[in-house]
Amino acid sequence: MEPRRVVVVAYEAAELLEVASVTSTLESANWHGAQPYYEYRVATPGGHPVTTATALTLHAQLALERVTGPLDTLVVAGGIGHEDAAANPLIVGHVRRLARESRRVASVCTGSFVLAAAGLLDGRRTTTHWGQAQRMAACYPGVIVDPDPIFIRDGNVATSAGITAALDLTLAFIEEDNGTELARTVARNLVTYLQRPGNQAQMSMFVDAPSPANSLVKRTIEYISAHLRDDLTTPALATEAGVSERHLTRLFLKHLGLTPGRYVRQARTEAAAHLLASTSLPMAAVAVRCGFGTAETLRQAFIDRYGIPPSRYRLAQAPAVG
Repeated sequence: MEPRRVVVVAYEAAELLEVASVTSTLESANWHGAQPYYEYRVATPGGHPVTTATALTLHAQLALERVTGPLDTLVVAGGIGHEDAAANPLIVGHVRRLARESRRVASVCTGSFVLAAAGLLDGRRTTTHWGQAQRMAACYPGVIVDPDPIFIRDGNVATSAGITAALDLTLAFIEEDNGTELARTVARNLVTYLQRPGNQAQMSMFVDAPSPANSLVKRTIEYISAHLRDDLTTPALATEAGVSERHLTRLFLKHLGLTPGRYVRQARTEAAAHLLASTSLPMAAVAVRCGFGTAETLRQAFIDRYGIPPSRYRLAQAPAVG
């Protein structure tokens, strides 16, 4: 069988770990019997070595402008050099050209900016690193940006979140091409988590955005985090904060973009996700600890937040062994 040709596009100040996450995962798949095997190559402008974001030099096998199709998969890496790459007509033009000759097109992290500049994301649901999502939406209004998922597939175009999401996306490709068993074998070989679902949120609220500037909101969310099992209705929170319900809601909307009730629900769901991933507590116990009361209430909140039930989430978080 002809190999699956995969080209990873890199450029000055690309993120080395994003390139390696793709290539190392594909190499592991080859070692464990991928059929047909993956023939992966790194392409850069002119085929020249590039200095990556970590100051290490990455040597390319191909000159981007000399790559011809058909390709199985075209992947564009991200990195602190993504703005210059997205403004480089040579890179953008050849990515656009190669996309037409590829079965699949993908980006890792801020590599999505290059795809967007090439017009490949117009009208598509897209993700990128959570810290760059707002800027992407402003720069490319034709792109439907969703900052939450680890990766998104829209047609034959896939976009993924921060650096390590490259592992999840590449594992998804391997599973699509070769089946679940090979993907699980590769995950075990890499000593990584079994493939996380693409719609899992990128990050916990507890390490999400910086603390709000408003001291009252800051105190209130700290209180919420420390009292998840308690009464956290808006009236109870307003009493604790010493303000009216209306004023508290206005402050939450202004500084967090959420009502107090929505914030509490998300905080409880994120706390439950942490317990599911790090403990073997029964579902009912997790629900009580996080303030949901019942396992069914937890289940509904989890599906709303992650798109999957908590039982499936826990299974996905189980570390691969052996």
